Amino acid sequence: MPRTTSLSDAEQHRKARKAGIASFIGTTIEWYDFYIYGLAAALVFGKVFFPADMDPGLATLLSFVTLWSGFVARPLGGIIFGHLGDRIGRKTTLVITLIMMGIATTCIGLLPVYAQIGVWAPIALVLLRVIQGIAVGGEWGGAILIASESAPRGKGILYAAFAQQGSPTGNLLATLVFFALSALPTPEFILWGWRIPFLISAVLVIVGMVIRLKLEESEDMKRLLQQNKTVKLPLAEVLRKHWLIVLLGAGVLPVIHVTYFKSTFALSWATKALGYSQGTFLSIIVIALVVQFITQPLGALLTSRIDMRKAVCLMVLPEFILMPAMFFAVETKVYWIAAVGMCLATVPHAMFYGAVGGILARAFPARVRYTGLSLAYQLCSLLVGGGTPVLAQWILNSSGSIVGVAIASGLYAVVSLACTLALLRITGFNASELSSAEHADARDLAAGAEPEPVAGERGRRVHAGPHPA
Repeated sequence: MPRTTSLSDAEQHRKARKAGIASFIGTTIEWYDFYIYGLAAALVFGKVFFPADMDPGLATLLSFVTLWSGFVARPLGGIIFGHLGDRIGRKTTLVITLIMMGIATTCIGLLPVYAQIGVWAPIALVLLRVIQGIAVGGEWGGAILIASESAPRGKGILYAAFAQQGSPTGNLLATLVFFALSALPTPEFILWGWRIPFLISAVLVIVGMVIRLKLEESEDMKRLLQQNKTVKLPLAEVLRKHWLIVLLGAGVLPVIHVTYFKSTFALSWATKALGYSQGTFLSIIVIALVVQFITQPLGALLTSRIDMRKAVCLMVLPEFILMPAMFFAVETKVYWIAAVGMCLATVPHAMFYGAVGGILARAFPARVRYTGLSLAYQLCSLLVGGGTPVLAQWILNSSGSIVGVAIASGLYAVVSLACTLALLRITGFNASELSSAEHADARDLAAGAEPEPVAGERGRRVHAGPHPA
């Protein structure tokens, strides 16, 4: 989106860095809260929130179903906070979502278990997980936009990567906490140790709140508010004018959800079926997360430097082979082979995740960007993200073999590649040039008229052209 303020270049870069760092810290805390649930679901929730005499495989499957409930709630969070973010600003929504996430996560750490209150234990767990899902559903789009919309021209994908770094960092922190707790004897871990990661959230949220309350609103949102060009019902406009972009955007994202094959499902499978100790396999996941943290920004850098179609192919195609191969590496039960397999499988989807936030942010006009971006992301989360460990566990329970799970993981990459290339045909191939949606915003700004529909939404192929003078 073209910048319209009178900020100097130095001031623009200072504000962009501040927004990027604040987005990174905030999303780290939010994703920490979200990921500790997945780890606990794989390791302990089946044992403490369901009857002790239940079949372990079924208990694990039901535990993953409670995990899925958070993903089911994420589109609702995207709609609610997308509406607020497009109406009153990105900053306010980010403060609200952080508070919601912190309260829900802390309360999970205080919940009575099945042996104490029976069926009310899993019911309460699901309700709190739903609140988590609503919070993270509203968080992601706002964090991406507060960073990308504050970026200098042509740098939106790079600055959106700041927010994306919160995911591996939060996941890494969550895994390290559980890794440390794996030193506890199993009875103590099941009795009280698993609660500690959830209670830590209360402290982290205070830190996040201090940072977010000092954050400035993005320049694009300021312009919309100043010119009174916000939309009364952003969701209605998105569904009426930009539904194709939403569907393609959702189709772009399955490959980023292979992380739930790699961490949540694989952790349960390796520790319960293959004989890995909890600490051993968590250490493998930690190594892979460090690799993700290091390599993820390279995806945003690559996408910003070359034709985005080539960049996407370079990032996604290897995953079709490497993710299935990871399962067979883990199945060898040889530590270094499993670690290498998981690290290699991590690099492609990590790089893609580093770039995809900025790619999708370019696809929607500013006045419905929060809603459109959130709806696309959370629609995929609903259909794919939370369902991934459920699907994998069901395939394993049904077949007794990991082969079907490996094949399913590779298919995620195929869907993402096809939809990303289709989306780029509409939005444009060059990250340094305005996308079709940003061109519409620029024309709106110049003419002082209502924003016109993005050309791609009318079914025509649009290439991003040079910046307007």
